[in-house]
Amino acid sequence: MRIVRLPGVFRPRSDTWLLAAHLRRLTQVEGDVVDVCTGSGAVAIAAALAPARSVTAVDVSRRALLTTRMNARLNGVRVRTRHGRLLAAVRGESFDVIVSNPPYLPSEEDELPTRGSARHTEAGSDGRVLLDELIAQAPAHLRPGGVLLVTHSSVNGEEESLQRMRDAGLEPAVLERRRGPLGPLLAARRGHLEAEGLLEPGAHEEDLLIVAGSA
Repeated sequence: MRIVRLPGVFRPRSDTWLLAAHLRRLTQVEGDVVDVCTGSGAVAIAAALAPARSVTAVDVSRRALLTTRMNARLNGVRVRTRHGRLLAAVRGESFDVIVSNPPYLPSEEDELPTRGSARHTEAGSDGRVLLDELIAQAPAHLRPGGVLLVTHSSVNGEEESLQRMRDAGLEPAVLERRRGPLGPLLAARRGHLEAEGLLEPGAHEEDLLIVAGSA
């Protein structure tokens, strides 16, 4: 896969590629897939190469959607793009897979940023603003047997995600838990994370989680 980026578009990272790898293992990926918070479109293109029957990429950034279209052409696949916040951008549509690597960095601000590179990472005081919205919206957009596939950090609360999926009528499962040192952004906010009870005092590691919720 070849990926290029326009300036200001989120650069795919290790969680991006781990999510794409799990997506390709799903049998449902052969159906209709929507990639929410697509960024460069790397996960959407991985779905299209699977190959999915159809792929839709959603983002609040028009520059990200242009980058996704460029990368789809570069990789010889078709990806439909839609501008908007989460699944509101595909109102009334249903899919076999909803996949997302949403912003999940806990911030000192409750409000989400509306511009700049902070949109790539910031997700409210507990890092769950977009994740919780997506879990709540997903059942209305999943076909029977469909799957919601998301990634986030253990500092956001593993049990919180599992319970919210259950409450939404989804059957949750942690597909992978990868232990590693805190990334530079989280490490720089250790004081805030400890004060909010999101990180044990003195902790220097986090788990990267891939979580699935099945309809």
